[in-house]
Amino acid sequence: MSRPVPKPGILDIAPYTPGKSGAGLHGRVFKLSANETALGPSPKAVAAYKAAADHLADYPEGSTRLLREAIGRAFGLDPARIICGAGSDELLTYLANVYLGPGDEAIHTTHGFLVYPIATSANGATNVIAAEKNLTADVDAILKAVTPRTKLVWIANPNNPTGTYVPFDEIKRLRAGLPPHVLLVLDAAYADFVSRNDYEAGIELVATTENTVMTRTFSKIHGLAAARVGWMYAPANVVDAINRIRGPFNVSTPASAAAIASLEDTAHYRTAQQHTEQWRAWLTEEVGKLGLEVTPSVANFILIHFPQSAGKTAADADAFLTERGLILRALKNYKLPNALRLTVGLEEANRLVVAALAEFMERK
Repeated sequence: MSRPVPKPGILDIAPYTPGKSGAGLHGRVFKLSANETALGPSPKAVAAYKAAADHLADYPEGSTRLLREAIGRAFGLDPARIICGAGSDELLTYLANVYLGPGDEAIHTTHGFLVYPIATSANGATNVIAAEKNLTADVDAILKAVTPRTKLVWIANPNNPTGTYVPFDEIKRLRAGLPPHVLLVLDAAYADFVSRNDYEAGIELVATTENTVMTRTFSKIHGLAAARVGWMYAPANVVDAINRIRGPFNVSTPASAAAIASLEDTAHYRTAQQHTEQWRAWLTEEVGKLGLEVTPSVANFILIHFPQSAGKTAADADAFLTERGLILRALKNYKLPNALRLTVGLEEANRLVVAALAEFMERK
């Protein structure tokens, strides 16, 4: 029987697989697999979202002008160079749609965000993987991977799922070493959690070049993952190209209102930063005391490495923790089969995870 057939390559793409949600488990469940903020959204954002319910019959304002202006005020940016989307994932997909096609190549690192190869392959382009150094993007390896067919470089900074980052001097060296026609995409979804003096999310490079973009999200520290709001700061030429394919109502009115209110609640934002920094350090130290290696992280999660000996593997630990209602992220699809990613949670969850891991490591 004849039926529509997807274009070549689509059915070869491995779909994105999210972490376990805890559905089907009995008793209390602590979901620490999705890098959601421990403190949840600002109460002001929740109130703004609810207030927008009175206008659900109306289409959103097509250019998300109010949200772009709020982002501009918060970061000192020109709103005309900002595009908003249904999460930063949508914007990453738009970039691939506009700049990649058959015969082109896009570079990402070994443990880069899974959306990059999906968006690249969906447009018929070829994924090129640059090796990392100590689970961190390596500028020299990326530059070595460039060919005449390279059109785009994806780099998450900080990176998910490793939690590592590339200092700004190295990012500038990367940009300087890339050909002018290659678009550098700086995915800064976790930038709000970084407190290092040598880090910069990408605003300076976007402001001073015509071939760099930075994406951000409201899903992490702002706690609006369910609302799906992201934004991109880009040169005028990129903004013009993306707006030609962007759906006119891609950010809902309630989501936009919540994001604006969240930006204005700077006290909630700072509290979330402080909580993450405190408990990220505590988890790193306490898990390390158990004899498990933890990759130093600047994000709101840590990467825990497990032995390969029988009964002590990451898969064994995942099963052990899941039975106790503690949901971490297994990382086989990120080529890290011997590691689990643990999102920083509230104090109770953090202490329960460490206690359960101690029990796991002590068992025979």
